[in-house]
Amino acid sequence: MADKKIPVSKQKLEEIIRTYPTPFHLYDEKAIRDNARNLLSAFSWAPGFKEYFAVKAAPNPYLMQILKEEGIGADCSSMAELILAEKVGITGADIIFSSNDTPYDEYVKAKELGAIINLDDITHIAYLEKHAGLPEMISFRYNPGPLLKNGNTIIGFPEEAKYGLTREQVFEAFRICKAKGVKRFGLHTMVISNELNPDSFVGTANMMFDLAVDIHRELGIRVEFIDLGGGIGIPYRPDQEAVDLKYVGQQVQKAYEAKITANGLHPLQLALECGRMVTGPYGYLVSTVLHKKNIHKNYVGLDACMANLMRPALYGSYHHITVLGKEDLPLDHVYDVTGSLCENNDKFAIDRALPQIDIGDLIVIHDAGAHGHAMGFNYNGKLRSAELLLRPDGSVRLIRRAETLEDLFATLDFAPLEKKQLAAATKTQE
Repeated sequence: MADKKIPVSKQKLEEIIRTYPTPFHLYDEKAIRDNARNLLSAFSWAPGFKEYFAVKAAPNPYLMQILKEEGIGADCSSMAELILAEKVGITGADIIFSSNDTPYDEYVKAKELGAIINLDDITHIAYLEKHAGLPEMISFRYNPGPLLKNGNTIIGFPEEAKYGLTREQVFEAFRICKAKGVKRFGLHTMVISNELNPDSFVGTANMMFDLAVDIHRELGIRVEFIDLGGGIGIPYRPDQEAVDLKYVGQQVQKAYEAKITANGLHPLQLALECGRMVTGPYGYLVSTVLHKKNIHKNYVGLDACMANLMRPALYGSYHHITVLGKEDLPLDHVYDVTGSLCENNDKFAIDRALPQIDIGDLIVIHDAGAHGHAMGFNYNGKLRSAELLLRPDGSVRLIRRAETLEDLFATLDFAPLEKKQLAAATKTQE
């Protein structure tokens, strides 16, 4: 069972709100550090193991700095994410750049930083060579297609996904790059997302180890590293169990020894690029109840909306909700918990059993530490909220201020005409 607790007391949260009004995202630094250490420990047996944090999950330099201090790199997929990594001091092989439909200037920047460039299509070889030049090391993203039978609402079925190369294309890409003088090669895949079955990750490892062995036998190319992607899920629902990282590490080690070591390919560096499971469970969206509405259903309206947390509207995803101070009351009311956008899917929960909620109650939405603030937007002119960091000593640090209307309008070049100017313009047209 997932333990859905909040890392601060009601009194402490009320104190925080006096300085930083709701809504805001709050991240638990200690829990994030402990979780990162557990992940690295599970793969400590693997030579040169590297976790590349998926920056898209929580693109905040303060969080990236914490993870850097724990020995974690950056999985980047855009110019902005590359620059964030650079500003934090993450460069070189501590960055893997995995992108699709990539503008050439992003490849140029990735190569400038010395990042491992992971190509999403065989045609990108010529594109990269033309605009940035081929690096000494190159990686390719593998899409196994219908070999993998499972899919989900986030990443879908591999054969229907826009990402990666087929098996035949991977072999051809290696041939092309070897002929062009590339010396070092890597493999990458990302075929699952938010998965809680630990054996799924072991299956991915076996698939990639087999591919590396086949490449060596057929092409004489020794794959230097394999990035198994991310996809480790988190228990959004209280009745779900977190993935046993130690078990995954042990089973992947057995597969490594049976396939990589046994075929003379040891040492081969392994990598992951988890984002959701690193920060997700340790981020909370804190909001205040503004309104209650009773019509055909009972609604609770918050000062947050899907611009603060998009997943429930986008995927129908479950996020656990705590009504602060009412944790021990019976769940004897049923509500739709909503935001204020002019969209009917702007709901954090539908028909959710909760204690009686009153206007002014504090609502904490759990597991919002990944793909939460990062997916924010400005529809209806909604402003993205602040991000706060709960430090191990109990203090709170503002790590991103809330947006203002000035921020929203900063890209516009518009000033209303004065009445005289408008009259003159009208007369000229006549």
